[in-house]
Formats: sequence, C-alpha cells, structure tokens
Amino acid sequence: MKFTDVAVNRAERFSIGVEEGARRFYVSIPVRNEYADYEECYEITKEAYELYKMDLNNALEFVDKCRSRQVDDLLIQKSGRLRGAPL
Repeated sequence: MKFTDVAVNRAERFSIGVEEGARRFYVSIPVRNEYADYEECYEITKEAYELYKMDLNNALEFVDKCRSRQVDDLLIQKSGRLRGAPL
C-alpha cells in the first residue's frame, strides 16, 4: 500500500489523501503507542474526499470521530493489540 497525502491540516493534526494501490481515499491521524508514533488511516468516499479537499475544515467532525474511535470499521489497516492513542 502506498499512501499519498494530498492536503495536511497541521493545526488540527490530520491529512487527507489517496491510497494508490486500490485508489481508496482516506483521512489519517497521528497516534502513539509505547513503541512508535504512526498514522491511522480511515477510508472515506470519493465525495467526502472532494468535499474535504475543497476546505479541510469540512473534515473536522469526521476527524473527531476517528480520534474517539467511533469509526474504527473504516480503518484501512486494522490495529493490533498495542493500539496507539491519538496525539
């Protein structure tokens, strides 16, 4: 899988992009566990991607759901037992 960020909101700490292999769209947030910092990527529709790309503030409600683990079914790579906490 190759994840390519298209837009980054540094203040709110998230990005949107395209997973090149399957042409899936995603929102990613940084997380940290006791061993590493990494990103969790959540799949979004092309329509959501286009909306968020126009104005990243449109994604804030979805990003909050990602951080509070309300949309874990949309994780592109499922977490293991040492899942990190959002930064």
